[in-house]
Amino acid sequence: MITRDTIIMDVLMMDRRTAGIFIKHGMHCIGCPSASGESISDACAVHGIDADKLVEDLNRHFEAIRKES
Repeated sequence: MITRDTIIMDVLMMDRRTAGIFIKHGMHCIGCPSASGESISDACAVHGIDADKLVEDLNRHFEAIRKES
């Protein structure tokens, strides 16, 4: 389960397709060096993004993958 404290790069390593979810929420710098050590919450605070909505969408994505398996 993804939380606000999950590191962005950890999410991307779990499934690169999550990049589209980050971009949809306005986080276009997912490839920057900060992404390798920055939590979702910290990045959202910097970019003015609702972390709870982003986490919800990420978890929805992973739940859909689990259901497909």
